[in-house]
Amino acid sequence: MTAGFEEARRVADALLFEGYVLYPYRASARKNQLRWQFGVLVPPSWAEAHGEHAEQRTECLLEPRRADRLDVELRFLQVRRRTVERRVPGGDGWSEVPRLDLADRVLVPWDEGEEERVEHRIPLGQLAGEGWTLRFDRPCGVAREPVRDHDGTGRTVGRLVRRSRALAGEIRLATEPLPGPYGALRLTATVRNMSEWAPEGRESDDREAALPYSLIGAHLLLGLPGGRFLSMTDPPEWARTAARSCRNEHTWPVLAGGAGRDDVLLSSPIILDDHPEIAAESPGPLYDATEIDEILSLRTAALTEQEKREARGTDARAAEVIDLVDGMPAEVMERLHGAIRGLREVTGERPAPGTRGPGTPDPGTRGPGTPAVPPAGLELPTGPGLPWWDPAQDVYDRPGQDTVTVGGRLIGTGSRVVLRPGLRRSDAQDIFLAGRGATVEAVLQDLDGETHVAVTVDGDPGSDIRRQQGRFLYFRPDELDPDPACDEPAREGGG
Repeated sequence: MTAGFEEARRVADALLFEGYVLYPYRASARKNQLRWQFGVLVPPSWAEAHGEHAEQRTECLLEPRRADRLDVELRFLQVRRRTVERRVPGGDGWSEVPRLDLADRVLVPWDEGEEERVEHRIPLGQLAGEGWTLRFDRPCGVAREPVRDHDGTGRTVGRLVRRSRALAGEIRLATEPLPGPYGALRLTATVRNMSEWAPEGRESDDREAALPYSLIGAHLLLGLPGGRFLSMTDPPEWARTAARSCRNEHTWPVLAGGAGRDDVLLSSPIILDDHPEIAAESPGPLYDATEIDEILSLRTAALTEQEKREARGTDARAAEVIDLVDGMPAEVMERLHGAIRGLREVTGERPAPGTRGPGTPDPGTRGPGTPAVPPAGLELPTGPGLPWWDPAQDVYDRPGQDTVTVGGRLIGTGSRVVLRPGLRRSDAQDIFLAGRGATVEAVLQDLDGETHVAVTVDGDPGSDIRRQQGRFLYFRPDELDPDPACDEPAREGGG
């Protein structure tokens, strides 16, 4: 497979197991009663009756260049329903029980997730026209694992019975050439659950009954050795119209495989930026959705020994989390407390002169009486006056002083604009404002030197309150157009 797949899988693993088991990592916890939320492709019969999805669709753009094949890897979890049985005293029989207490853990029924992969290499030529379809099946099965007590005797006291149900699916891939001289292609990849299971009786409203026949956390890795994929959030100018016309449903494609690579694409059920990566500070997977490593580690360390026994018996991955936290050195825990990335004040970098738009002086050259930008590093000034980060002296965050050029016009406080939210923003709320008129309240610059335009939206009944509280909506300059109905440009300095 493509060389960049291994690095992309580290991010894909975080997606595959996102929300797999939630703190406090016990099956009895209320949060663990409703699982499997991301990338779930249910059987078609369940999707039709309950409004969930049986398929996901990825559309992206690529340039074949020297590539002669496409590498495809579908990854998902298959649910294995685990029950617990106790050995009948004095005999060879077994009886199903709701829990089995052992010296080191407490075993209970639980739904485990078994990672599945469907891999294939397809010559690019086979994807033209009607395209190419791969059907895959996973058979049902039963596995039994003896359970021995760690009380020093090593005797078999029970067993775990894992049952998996038959499921089926298909991957469809097709390409079509884009108009123009660039030789680019549009690739459509559809993953569909083809399981024939249909609910009966009590199962008709029981989502738990459908999950063993579902593809959980489904996502695609696509590789194009010798070619390149185009970014869907920041495509080249010639491909922007084609990128906007791509239709992605229940998944989103991003460049992956490490910074600078463009031959690997990850199509994920969770919206990501291009070239996502796992934070270097993270000591290991904690599986909890929207995890914050430090908080989860501290809370996990505070669990009682009985709670830890229950977590260890819930799932092997939960047991790994407990062992990880119990054995975490103090220096690793300290590393979780925080990291600073990209602050120019820390690195010593400064925005290049003239990057803030015509009529806007560079920080540090604003004139007499304006506080200077602090020196590199995290030390605070010790002289008289307020520290540099106090709002009263913040040279970056002072409304009504800056302007920025948008569409060839100078935009500042009071300017009228039209909102054009870009694809690079992941906040879906912004999309609802596309095409709406707004008034600029301030042009601000953050500590990284990025420019943000604060606005109030036309027709917002809370605009006056927003102005009083200083709570606005923020957009990048390239997400705005000057209002064509307003011909008078803003005055320099926002006045």
